Order: sequence, then structure tokens, then C-alpha cells
Amino acid sequence: MQTLKHYSIIALLLLLISCNASPQAIDYGSDGCHFCKMTIVDKVHAAEVVTKKSKVYKFDATECMVNFIKEFDTSEIKLYLSNNYTEPEALIDATKATFLISENIPSPMGAFLSAFKNRFDAEKIQKDKSGTLYTWKELLNYLNNK
Repeated sequence: MQTLKHYSIIALLLLLISCNASPQAIDYGSDGCHFCKMTIVDKVHAAEVVTKKSKVYKFDATECMVNFIKEFDTSEIKLYLSNNYTEPEALIDATKATFLISENIPSPMGAFLSAFKNRFDAEKIQKDKSGTLYTWKELLNYLNNK
């Protein structure tokens, strides 16, 4: 009886751990974009959505993620993630990021959109590359009305 109790506790702990919605590493050169179906190769512009049920959708660019969520029940989304321009392959919280649209920084789908973990880094690149800065909400509004 005691053994059954231990197994039940272990099973419950495993269930709680497995239900933790968290990002997955992108396998560059192998994973495909859920929106446009292109292979994800750009380590600077990739993005990812994680649902509350731990389903992960990967994208080759933040603009693909934005287009995907137009047709998705966003109340099911736990995490919106974009690669950090200054730290390739590092996923950051897109809702807290600063975005730069600069024609001097090409992105996979042609939106010239890059994400930065903080505004300071974005402003440094903007001084060199020009362009316009956006918050997550401003970016959604801009892209959805374009």
C-alpha cells in the first residue's frame, strides 16, 4: 500500500512537470515555420508561440508569428517569443521586447523586423541602421493595419 502511495505521488509530480508550458529549442535547418512552411534557418529572426497546453508553434520570423495569431484563439497562448537580435538563438518575451523595423536589416519574410530584449539595445542599432521602434502592442497594431 505504501508503494502505491509513492507511485501516485511520483506520477502526480511528473504530470505537473510535463504540463509546464515552456519554450522548445528551435532546430535550425530542420524545423519548419508553422505559418509559411519554410525551413527555419535564420538564428536572429525566428519566433515561437507556446500554448497553455504546452503546444509549441515555431516560426521563421516574428512576422509569421503575428500572421499566425490572427487566425488563432489567443486566449490559449501562454508565451509569445522572438529571437533577440543581439543574442542569436536566444528567445525573449515578445510582449516585453522592443521591435525595430529597418530596411537595412532584412528578415526572412521581408518585413525588416527585428526584436530586442530592451529598448537601449534597439536604440543603439537604430542609430546605425535607422528605422522605427515599436512595442509589442504597437507592432501588432501596425502589422494588422498594414
